[in-house]
Amino acid sequence: MKVFLADDEIVVREGIRESFPWDETPYTLVGEAPDGEMALPMIRDTNPDIVITDIKMPFMDGIELCRILRAQMPWIGIIVLSGYDEFEYARQCIQLGVREYLVKPINSENLREVLDKVSKQISDERKAIEHAASLRSRIGSDEQLVKAKLIASLYSEEAAAEDSHSVLKHLHSMGCNVIAPFYAVVDAAYQPVSEGQAIVFDLAEGSGGVMHATSSRTGSVLLVMGDTAEDAEERAYAFAASLVRELERAGGSDIRVGIGEIVDNPEDILKSFKSARHIRHILVDRAEEKATILGTREMGDVSEESGTPEVISEAKLYMSQHFTDPNLMLQDVAKAVGMSNSRFSTVFSQQTGQTFTEYLIYLRLNKAREMLKTTNIKSSQIARESGYNDSHYFSYIFKKNVGMTPSEYRGQYQN
Repeated sequence: MKVFLADDEIVVREGIRESFPWDETPYTLVGEAPDGEMALPMIRDTNPDIVITDIKMPFMDGIELCRILRAQMPWIGIIVLSGYDEFEYARQCIQLGVREYLVKPINSENLREVLDKVSKQISDERKAIEHAASLRSRIGSDEQLVKAKLIASLYSEEAAAEDSHSVLKHLHSMGCNVIAPFYAVVDAAYQPVSEGQAIVFDLAEGSGGVMHATSSRTGSVLLVMGDTAEDAEERAYAFAASLVRELERAGGSDIRVGIGEIVDNPEDILKSFKSARHIRHILVDRAEEKATILGTREMGDVSEESGTPEVISEAKLYMSQHFTDPNLMLQDVAKAVGMSNSRFSTVFSQQTGQTFTEYLIYLRLNKAREMLKTTNIKSSQIARESGYNDSHYFSYIFKKNVGMTPSEYRGQYQN
C-alpha cells in the first residue's frame, strides 16, 4: 500500500523515511511534505492509501488536512502523529474519521503495527465495497428506473415531497449512497458539446457525493450530498469548477452553472433545484463572460462583477510582489482585492485559466529558472528566494512542472 507523510519536523520525516524498513514491508513511501498546504496537491497526485500526518504544522495543520481529506478523498486511511497526548486533539481526530492516533516519539515497531492495522481495515472495507458493487450490478436497471423517478420528481412542480423522500430511501436500500444530512443541486447549461453527457457522467462517477441526474448536449442537473452544509457547498463548487474546465477543453462555450440553496432534507431538494435554475437563468444575460459559476452565496456579488478583469490584474500584481513569501495564501490575495475567498478562487480560475496555486507556482518557478540559469547559488537558497522553505518540496514541484530536477536544468545552461 502507498503511504504519504506530512510533518513539519525534518528530523521526524527523515527518521520515518530512513529508519522504517520499507523494503521489508508491503508499504511504499510515495511522498512527504512539511505542512498540510503543500501535502494536499501531492496527495492528490500520488493517491496514497494511507496518510500519516502531524497535528501541529504551519499554514495548514493536520486537523484541517484531515477535514479536507475526509470530504474529498474519504477512502484514505489517516494516521495522526502528535507530541500532545491531549483529549481535545484525540476527540477531533475521532470526529474526522482518523484511524489511529500516535503520540511521539514513535519507533518502527509501533508504526508497523499501526500500518498493519489500518491496512487491514482498508482491505476489509474494499472487499465490502466490491461485494456491494456486485449486488448493485444485478439490480442496475432497477436503480436507473428509481433515479429516473427521482429526477422526474425534481422537475415536476406538482411533485409530492414524500415522493422524493421515498425514492431516495429506495436508492439507499439498494446500496446507493444518496441519504445525506445536506443536499445541493447543480444546474448547468452550455452550448452544444458532443461529449457533454459523457463528460458529466464521468465527472460525477469520479466525484464523491455527486449523483448524476440527467444530461443532454446542452445541459445537466446533478445532486450533490455532504455531511455538513459547508461540505455540500464546497463539493458543489468544486464539481462545478471541474465541469466548466472539462467542458471548455471539449470546446464548450457560454457555460452557465447555477448552484442551488443548501437544504437539509429530501423534501427540500426541489427547492434547491428551483433556486439553482433561477440563478442559472440570471446568468444568461451576462454574455460577456466565457463561463460563469454562481451560487446563493455569491448573489450579493452579482452587481460588483463589472470590474472583474481589473480585480484579477490587481491580484496578479499583488502576487508578483509577494510570491517569494512562503506564507502567501489565497486568502491573503483575496483580502487584498476585497473579495471572499471562494469567489476570488472561482473568478481567478475563470479569468486566467489557472487556479491560484498553479499561478503561484508559475511565478515561483519562473524566478527559480532564471536564478538557475544565471547564478551559481545553491539550490536550497534558490528555493528560499523563490518562496519555498523546504528544498525537497521545491525539487519535487520543479521536476513535476519543468520535467527535470533543478540541477539538471542548471546543467543545460552552465556546461
